[in-house]
Amino acid sequence: MLDAVTLDTITARGVSEIIVKGEFERLLQNGNPLRLKMGFDPSRPDIHLGHVVGLRKLRQLQELGHQVILIVGDWTAQIGDPSGQSATRTMLTHEEVVSNAESYMRQFFKVVDKDRTQAVWQSEWFGKFTLADVIRLTSRFTIAQFLERDDFARRFEAHRPIAITELLYPLLQAYDSVVINSDVEFGGTDQKFNLLVGRELQEMMGQRPQQCFLMPILVGTDGSRKMSKSLENYIAVEDPPNDMYGKVMSLPDGLIMQYFEYLTDVAREELKEMSLAMEADSVNPMELKKRLAGEITGQFHGAEDARAAAEHFERVVQRREAPEDGQQYLQVALEGSTSTSDEFVRAFPTRSRNELKRLISQGAVEYNGQKIYNEVMHQPGEIIKFGRRQFVKTVDFDTEK
Repeated sequence: MLDAVTLDTITARGVSEIIVKGEFERLLQNGNPLRLKMGFDPSRPDIHLGHVVGLRKLRQLQELGHQVILIVGDWTAQIGDPSGQSATRTMLTHEEVVSNAESYMRQFFKVVDKDRTQAVWQSEWFGKFTLADVIRLTSRFTIAQFLERDDFARRFEAHRPIAITELLYPLLQAYDSVVINSDVEFGGTDQKFNLLVGRELQEMMGQRPQQCFLMPILVGTDGSRKMSKSLENYIAVEDPPNDMYGKVMSLPDGLIMQYFEYLTDVAREELKEMSLAMEADSVNPMELKKRLAGEITGQFHGAEDARAAAEHFERVVQRREAPEDGQQYLQVALEGSTSTSDEFVRAFPTRSRNELKRLISQGAVEYNGQKIYNEVMHQPGEIIKFGRRQFVKTVDFDTEK
């Protein structure tokens, strides 16, 4: 039997809804290993802290002896999940999906225990599907049922296109649950419809219906919208320590407690004290944010790198000093002259030229100590500062070789 504190941590902290909570708690207390399903569509090559909310819950349950099954949606990713979207999603090639999946898997195991995780690809079963199988699957639900889903309903009412392939997405995700005989499926609140379809399909096919475990949507660094790479308001799990620490420090104060609750193991009693202190203005939010940044950076990079990142932030951001030694600059080798945008994408390959344009428009780019408001050409031996934390030193290509 689980104690009350453990049960509360599993079922209440970082949880939006469990369908059906009483039944899920009974299964937990039975002590039999549960098959925990979480699917992911590798539509992009990396994951961020928004994904980590659910992965942390899986890790907690792994430590109680339960089995995690990660579904690599190599078929559904090629369709595109419309959950929470206002338009159809671009279909990917199989090669793109496989490449992204390899990156995803490496990053998932920064949170979940690889030795207690089974990863399976949808193509193991959908690769054998015939047209007859597809028709049998679609015959179990009606169009009217699927138009009850919020995003489909909004698009239908607005006369926006809904591809037939998109209607297949919830069915294929539901069939995954049948194939692996899922006991519990995990997803964000925007996945509620899909998880419930899986529960219903299992019952139709003679299985015990899965429990649906819904996690809250993490707000991004802009303080208003869902964390998303496309919105450039995300913190990636593979961000370097200085970047990760600095991005957490850039969060609006109103997100501090949410991030503490969803992404750390700080005791709930202590979180209550923090929250009360913030309400009473008896604590500087900056101090709480420093602890939060240390907790999160330490999870992915270790305590030593987290301490170094804190020192870097205080020196470079708070005291506005340049890095103390050349090793703290990102070096970019040049062959002749090149532009600011070229240096940006070379130094930070996961970031976009559009982000650079935004930084320049905000006066957040400095060239040899002077702010610039347009792109300039660079020569070796110059220093470019992007935002408050990133310093790039250009060096001669021949010297670098």
